[in-house]
Amino acid sequence: MKLAALVAAATLQLGILGNTQRFEQLTGQTSAVHHVIVGWGQGQTWGSNFTSLFASLGVTPMVGFSTAQGSREMITPLQLANGAGDSYLIALNNAISIWGKPLYIRPMGEMNGHWNPYCAYTAGGKFKGASHSTAAFRKAFARIYVILHGGTADEMNAKLRRLGMAPVDRDLPGNPSPQLQVVWNPQGYGSPNVPGNSAQAYYPGDAYVDVVGDDLYDIRFKAEWPAAEKLYKAHPSKPFAFPEWGLWAIDDPSFVRAMAKWIKTHRRTELVSYFKSSPGAIWDLASKPKSLAAYRALIVPLGR
Repeated sequence: MKLAALVAAATLQLGILGNTQRFEQLTGQTSAVHHVIVGWGQGQTWGSNFTSLFASLGVTPMVGFSTAQGSREMITPLQLANGAGDSYLIALNNAISIWGKPLYIRPMGEMNGHWNPYCAYTAGGKFKGASHSTAAFRKAFARIYVILHGGTADEMNAKLRRLGMAPVDRDLPGNPSPQLQVVWNPQGYGSPNVPGNSAQAYYPGDAYVDVVGDDLYDIRFKAEWPAAEKLYKAHPSKPFAFPEWGLWAIDDPSFVRAMAKWIKTHRRTELVSYFKSSPGAIWDLASKPKSLAAYRALIVPLGR
């Protein structure tokens, strides 16, 4: 039996970044997942108040985080891999434990996009060096995974030792899957689209990923469905998600129909989260009547 056949079909969750109440009024969707993206260090003092923050995000929060605050890079992938960001990760581990319910954490999304500081390449295809290499990113991501999932210091350090990384100095609350789902989320194709910037160049290994994601947009040219298909097939043991998908200043119901078809034919897809619900945003469905109608008719009925 093929490995893909051993993975149970996912129960689809629908999500949104932005105003969930407004999106429900617009589409009829009761969003199971509410997506937010924070900067590096944001929330390090959340502590016991973190549960109220998560509660505001819906049944299942999805929190993405960057290595920057605004446009300022705060930590490099190599520094993160070497343990310089552990205090933030430890604080997040504790907050997840306090929450005690299912959630997604989405570290350093779209890592093969040059607009992100943790990408290994500039827009022109120039390699940024060892501090931002794909090897450093893979180790950084694995360290994030190990610390967020927690356990005894001995358990975590055995994993970190195998990766050639510095140890942690304390036991941490355990946050096992599926309570915590860490999402590895490139774009299906690299930007710049050079060999060293492929999605797979950033993959840390199956042991450090719970869900594989892809961000997919319709931007007045053909959406990259073949790249999404390649990414889906490359990881047959993992649930799949579109943590971001949307229409970029275009009303194109065919894109919504294509997403509905994807969901029906790719049974490991467990989450599709629209980007985003905000008045006046170029992605907002309120300004796209044909796509809105398609979304209401085809996407909303597929969610739980």
